[in-house]
Amino acid sequence: MIAFLSGLVIQVELGSCVIDVNGVGYLVAASTRTLAALPHPPEKARVLVETVVREDAILLYGFVESAEREWFRLLTSVQGVGAKVALGMLSTLSPGELVAALTTSDKATLTRAPGVGGRLAERILTELRDRAGKMPGGGGGMMVPAGATPGGGIEADALLALAGLGFRRAEAAPVVMRLLEEEGAAASLDTVLRESLKALAR
Repeated sequence: MIAFLSGLVIQVELGSCVIDVNGVGYLVAASTRTLAALPHPPEKARVLVETVVREDAILLYGFVESAEREWFRLLTSVQGVGAKVALGMLSTLSPGELVAALTTSDKATLTRAPGVGGRLAERILTELRDRAGKMPGGGGGMMVPAGATPGGGIEADALLALAGLGFRRAEAAPVVMRLLEEEGAAASLDTVLRESLKALAR
């Protein structure tokens, strides 16, 4: 099993990146938080990995910090929460927000994540409420990209992620700001990045 990868970040896309380790390119799925924290290609990075072996594929999921990987493992232990939904939750909610939502039974916060409806949120609360207190709460656990606001400001993180995808700040900033105004309090990094890419691709 692969525990981590250390190599050159060759490519960063929405939802994944490619890490070149001694000439072998590994496709690694990751949350938008992890992708935003990666250096610009082609720079070196060390990414923690969770390896998932299926009958038809070996899949790699990457994390910049152990806190996020621990949460990924915990979330995917819940029936109905696959890797895609877990990454969506980690893109939307920080470890600290997950701890707060679980300990206060805040179902509404959990349903902000893509793929998490009311029934699944209820199951997550039921199965993980008692275990949340022992999990990393994000107080400094997640890497904050250079230039991002403390606590992971969505605007700064989104602009860094878009810069990593090749978009100039001058063209990306107006789009991100408009989306943040439209989304208001419901804005999440995952949503802002996805909608920004749609708008910038036109």
